[in-house]
Amino acid sequence: MLSYEPGMLVRSLAGHDKGKLYIIIEERDQMLLLSDGKIRTMERPKTKKVMHVQLIKEKLEEKEMTDISIRSFIKKYQKEHM
Repeated sequence: MLSYEPGMLVRSLAGHDKGKLYIIIEERDQMLLLSDGKIRTMERPKTKKVMHVQLIKEKLEEKEMTDISIRSFIKKYQKEHM
């Protein structure tokens, strides 16, 4: 079974946001609270089922996650890998 930890990068596999990158804020049972730092901020995270995301082996290693650090991490990942 996969381990979902706060700060890990995931890609949406289903829904209108298919293909979008998010950072995990929190895991609750089989649901994840996700943030992209823009539309889905830390105050308004997106809720998505675990089975609807793909885990990417990248992690935001900051003690305190902010919307700015999340945006820059996702942007850097996209620049390097896409």
